[in-house]
Amino acid sequence: MSAQALVGLDVGTTGAKALALSPDGQLLAKAEEGYPLSIPRPGWAEQDPDDWWRAAERALARLGVEPGAIGLSGQMHGLVCLDRRDRVIRPAILWNDQRTGAECAEIEGVVGLERLVSLTGNRALPGFTAPKLLWLRRHEPESYARIERILLPKDYVRLRLTGEHATDAADASGTLLFDVAHRRWCDELLALLDLPPVWLPRSLESTEPSGRTRDGVVVAAGAGDQAAGALGVGIVSPGPLSVVLGTSGVVLCALPRFVPDPRARLHLFCHALPATWQAMGVMLSAAGSLDWLTQLLAGSYDELLAAAAAWAPGSDGVLFAPYLSGERTPHADPDARGAFVGLELRHDRGALTRAVLEGVAFGLRDSLELIRSLDVRPSAARVSGGGARSELWLRIVASVLGLPLWRTAVEEGAAFGAALLGGVAAGVFPDAREAVASCVQVVAEIEPDAEWQARYDDVYARFRTLYPALKPFEAGGGGSSHRD
Repeated sequence: MSAQALVGLDVGTTGAKALALSPDGQLLAKAEEGYPLSIPRPGWAEQDPDDWWRAAERALARLGVEPGAIGLSGQMHGLVCLDRRDRVIRPAILWNDQRTGAECAEIEGVVGLERLVSLTGNRALPGFTAPKLLWLRRHEPESYARIERILLPKDYVRLRLTGEHATDAADASGTLLFDVAHRRWCDELLALLDLPPVWLPRSLESTEPSGRTRDGVVVAAGAGDQAAGALGVGIVSPGPLSVVLGTSGVVLCALPRFVPDPRARLHLFCHALPATWQAMGVMLSAAGSLDWLTQLLAGSYDELLAAAAAWAPGSDGVLFAPYLSGERTPHADPDARGAFVGLELRHDRGALTRAVLEGVAFGLRDSLELIRSLDVRPSAARVSGGGARSELWLRIVASVLGLPLWRTAVEEGAAFGAALLGGVAAGVFPDAREAVASCVQVVAEIEPDAEWQARYDDVYARFRTLYPALKPFEAGGGGSSHRD
């Protein structure tokens, strides 16, 4: 294959995905290698960073290409702690870990919520990196005392590829230690939280070279999975949204300036393009909710989706609250819990499945309504993630959001976007906009169903009552760590 192959590597939650592209965006090869997730206690989520590296090596080898450039992407927020020899001190604490409620409250108390949002565009949430460091200092002081460097997940793979300690502005935005407006580490926050600046890697723009492999291949700084995924479906300027139906669900728009939601119900991060930002709503259990139901009912996806198609919009009164792992947008509540409501004897697994598909769509609409509050008026969305393979689910989401959904030729949005960033870093493209124009192709459009849309507007109003009604049943008997 061509020596000009652009390789994207995405270090995800369930596995490492690698793909190779030609400079005109044709998919040459792809490979994926999985690794385990550890849940040592309820609400915790950890992985061994060396599992990421071994999987990345295997995935890159299986591509069978000689890369002309490599771009990196990966799960955000994970805390990787290294000692003075760059050895991993303990398993990485992941984005979906919920153990740090007390530390989040501490950060907002020390910094002040208004100041924190003005600096970072975000409030303190359990998945972010900074509260994990405070948790480690409090609960594992021996490990904390050994820290010499910290990295994010994809950046540990970069270290193994290039020997460089580096990250990018988009991924660093999710640490709660980054001045997002000015795209640099925040000395004020580091001082207030008593965290050493020397632990942090240098921060680059996503399109910049970060180092080279032993074979001399340039490795782009890359981006967190959502920024790279948005780039991979063509989100380079205000206009269309990115909607992700992955393990988590995301609604993202590009912004020309730093404009945080005053109540920080949305995340505001740097985008993968210089001088561009992104507002993002995140629900923690999107396709993850369907995965859970599939395992629970011991069925296949095809069987359950076919059964769901037999039920009319609204699932005959069944509602699903998709808060299986707590929630981020719009509730910022690690203790939120899921539920089916409105069940009757006649409801079967098809009704439950349809309710899950619709509940996730309603959760995405929660994020869309907040994005509209920033005076963003999208006319369409580009969709990616494993859930985007279901025509039924896409029709439901389009009708709930009231927006046409566009599918692109390559499904692996984050790895695809990472490959484009590699191409920019290597000089194949002059900038990310040109990379998108050359390589991203829309292949299908799913329009909202007018009848379904009218029905879903009514059902969404009912869905909005679920979260406050379920608060008394939160983890811990009332959600003591809840911060609305």
